[in-house]
Amino acid sequence: MKVLITARWVERFANVFRQEFPQVEFVFAETAEEIATQAADAEIAFGPLNSSQLQSAPNLRWIQAASAGVEWMRHAPALADRDITVCNTRGAHATTIAEHTIGMLVFIARRFDALYEAQKRHEWNNPPISPLIGLVGLKMGIIGLGNIGLQIAKRAVAFELDVIAVDAHPVEKPAYVSDLQLLDGMPALLRESDVVVVTVPITPETRGMLGPDELALLKPSAFFLVVSRGGIIDEPTLIQMLKEGRLAGAALDVAATEPLPANDPLWDAPNLFITPHCSPTSAQTSANVARILKENLKRYLNSEPLQNTVNVKLGY
Repeated sequence: MKVLITARWVERFANVFRQEFPQVEFVFAETAEEIATQAADAEIAFGPLNSSQLQSAPNLRWIQAASAGVEWMRHAPALADRDITVCNTRGAHATTIAEHTIGMLVFIARRFDALYEAQKRHEWNNPPISPLIGLVGLKMGIIGLGNIGLQIAKRAVAFELDVIAVDAHPVEKPAYVSDLQLLDGMPALLRESDVVVVTVPITPETRGMLGPDELALLKPSAFFLVVSRGGIIDEPTLIQMLKEGRLAGAALDVAATEPLPANDPLWDAPNLFITPHCSPTSAQTSANVARILKENLKRYLNSEPLQNTVNVKLGY
């Protein structure tokens, strides 16, 4: 049995997998030509494939993504016509992303940027730009209460924020979330929240879902954070709101174009903190991903149901 690895950062686990599964051949391929060649007799792929690469893989039965997001599937519409199971690693990144989210919120609310600049200048002064905000008693609205949203909510409650949320599907409301609605409750969430966090996956339905009309509902005193995928929000509108003081601050770990070009106007938007899509990255995340891949491979070899299966039609 052959496993084709197309995600470079999964290659780091290959030697361990080879020791644990000596009956399996693990092959890493990076270029389009290498992938097409190695896919010819592969039964499993660890990492994404596009439609042309799928055509080169007639024996493929299972694709295991190394990420929670599987937006690469829109480049592989042929999946809908193939008997291929797709799995992701949802849950592996959630706690680290939640920690990163709370860190970004504290950074922009407490103006750590200005404080750090003052430290470098050896100045013992409070930031003159805007008042420092405390988090206790603020209302956080989470758009998307999946694994990531739930972990963010837990940490927000520990900071004594009141957490409300909306989700595309009926899900059980945890006790630490004060209100949970379907997506038709999003306008009210945007109007009421002091902090809004976007955690929904990128799909045809969510792409551009927070456009000018939706962003206009935010309070001028609100903080706005996006940690799932770029393309969900209208970035030019966000920039304009920050420039005009119609938003207290924002933080993005994702952008519509990644890597973010050096001349992109997001870089210079006021009161905007940008991190380079690194919120999922940690030693714990890597261990979680390896554990999911290993457990699913054991299940596959034993003809058992796989975990973290993805609905190819829904895109998550």
